[in-house]
Amino acid sequence: SEPGRQRDRVVTEEEWLQKWAAGNTGFHKEHGHPLLQKYLDVLLNGRSGLRIFFPLCGKAVEMKWLADMGHSVVGVEVSEQALKEFFAEHNLSYCEEPVPEISGAKKLQSTSGNISLYCCSIYDLSSSIIGKFDGVWDRGALVAVNPRDRQRYVNLMTTLMEKNSSYLLVTVSYDPNKHKGPPFYVPESEIKSLFG
Repeated sequence: SEPGRQRDRVVTEEEWLQKWAAGNTGFHKEHGHPLLQKYLDVLLNGRSGLRIFFPLCGKAVEMKWLADMGHSVVGVEVSEQALKEFFAEHNLSYCEEPVPEISGAKKLQSTSGNISLYCCSIYDLSSSIIGKFDGVWDRGALVAVNPRDRQRYVNLMTTLMEKNSSYLLVTVSYDPNKHKGPPFYVPESEIKSLFG
C-alpha cells in the first residue's frame, strides 16, 4: 500500500543533526502547535501534575508551556544543539548529567526539575530509565521515524504509557508519490494497525 520510495527511505541521525546545524528546521513551530491548544483537554482529561512525554522533541515550545501549567515534561532528541537552544530561548537554567544506562547519552534537566530532556536515540530509552507517562504529544515523531522502524517505535511508545494515558498524534496528509519525506505519510489504516 505504501509507495516504495518512502517505505525504503532512511534518514540517518547525522542528517537530523545537520538539519539543526544548518537551521533547516521548518518543522519547528515558533508559537506552539495550534492542535495542542485545541486538544489540550483531551490530553489532560481534567488531570493535573501529569508526566508528559515528547518523543523527538526538538526545541518544542509546548514543553515550557506544559511545565508552566504544573506538569512534568520529559523529551528525547538526538540533537544536543536543539535542546540547548530550547533552554536558551526560554531563559531556563539547567544542569547536564550523563545517563548511566546509555553510553554517550546526556540528560539536560531544568533547574526547577520539571523538564528533563534526554540527548540520545529514542530507541535507547525504556520505562526503566524514564518511567511511564500519563500523556504523549507526538507531533512530528511517528511521521519522522524511518518507515521501516514504525512498528519498533510504536512498540516502545506502548511500553512507556500508563494504563489511562492520552496519546495525541499529529500526522500529515499529502500525496506520498510527490514527496520523499520526512515527514512521511502514515495513512489512518496503518495508524490503527500499528497501535492496535
